[in-house]
Amino acid sequence: MINIYQPSLGEEEVSAVREVFQSNWLGYGRNGTKQDEFVNKFASAIGDIDTDCMTTISCCSEALFQSIGAYISPGDEVIMPSISFIATANAVVHHKGIPVFCDVDRHTLNPNVSDIEKCITDKTRVVVIIHYAGAPCDIKGIVALCKRHGIILIEDNASSPFAKVDGQNTGTFGDMGLWSFDPMKIITTGDGGMIYSKDLDILQHIKYNTYLGLKSSGSTNAVDKKWWEFNIETPGSKSTMNDLSAAIGIQQLQKLQSFMLTRKRMHELYDELLKDIEWLSVPPSTADNVESSYYMYYIQTHDATDRDNLAKYLRDHGVYTTFRYYPLHWVEYFSEFKSTHELSNSEYAAMHTLNLPLHQDITESDVRQIVELINSYKKETKSV
Repeated sequence: MINIYQPSLGEEEVSAVREVFQSNWLGYGRNGTKQDEFVNKFASAIGDIDTDCMTTISCCSEALFQSIGAYISPGDEVIMPSISFIATANAVVHHKGIPVFCDVDRHTLNPNVSDIEKCITDKTRVVVIIHYAGAPCDIKGIVALCKRHGIILIEDNASSPFAKVDGQNTGTFGDMGLWSFDPMKIITTGDGGMIYSKDLDILQHIKYNTYLGLKSSGSTNAVDKKWWEFNIETPGSKSTMNDLSAAIGIQQLQKLQSFMLTRKRMHELYDELLKDIEWLSVPPSTADNVESSYYMYYIQTHDATDRDNLAKYLRDHGVYTTFRYYPLHWVEYFSEFKSTHELSNSEYAAMHTLNLPLHQDITESDVRQIVELINSYKKETKSV
């Protein structure tokens, strides 16, 4: 089976984990841990960001719960594209807010300024956006819109960790940026995430809230104070990263340039091989000032029935595909939050879009085989 996503791990990651084992410190909380090193190296990789503005976390879903929870009160509205990850809406409902689903461009699957603007009310507190498949949305226009209305902007940057607009990394434009390092992402830590916040007080609150609310614990001088004493800032949970994950992430960052070159090359090969197939479309080209992270490659069939039939045909021939992300306004659990705006582009995208395998271990031979199967599918359906 040619996987749609898969991690790229080697002996370097095994050695890094072995080193953590030998240190006898696997967890979180001690100064000078691997997590500090990972934060420093990740901040450098996305543009020399101040590390005081960043912290690791157990996963990006938890980052969504923490960041949204830091800004909303019961009854507040949070705007998000319907084509986005379910954890976003889950987090809003968990904190007793109201998810408001906006439409997207039917071909980029990213929200436009106008898609967001028409959903703004006097209850809107936060906007959460993604950069679909790694191709940045109109982030500068959305930032300006949110500033005009006094709305917090959170970038769910799980799909676009190293994408750029005018040389600036996505995830650093809004008030907060969130990254994912699960096994399907460009770099992985097994599981894990990162939070960037321009508001250091909010970030400190999240740090407390994700480590049991601990404000102080123990002392560097065991003679003058009992080291088992502690105090808390808030009744927090525990959703921190550990040194095993961070050690893997450090090694992954060292391979980042190679990963990105492979993804770009395979993305461009798909474009070249698929562009003249009349019954489907390839992703739109990005502007000259924009760099994609090439996280996903997708096609859109002109006929909706072809999308589902093609997905089954490819799976039957050893190629796994999918559609991400299933529209949130179609999720039955969220049916009470019906949109007052048309979401026709989201629905078009959901019925016509298919994500093809793309990762740094995929080969040119794999891509050519997938395209040959796509062509074979149409030939076989015509002959039936």
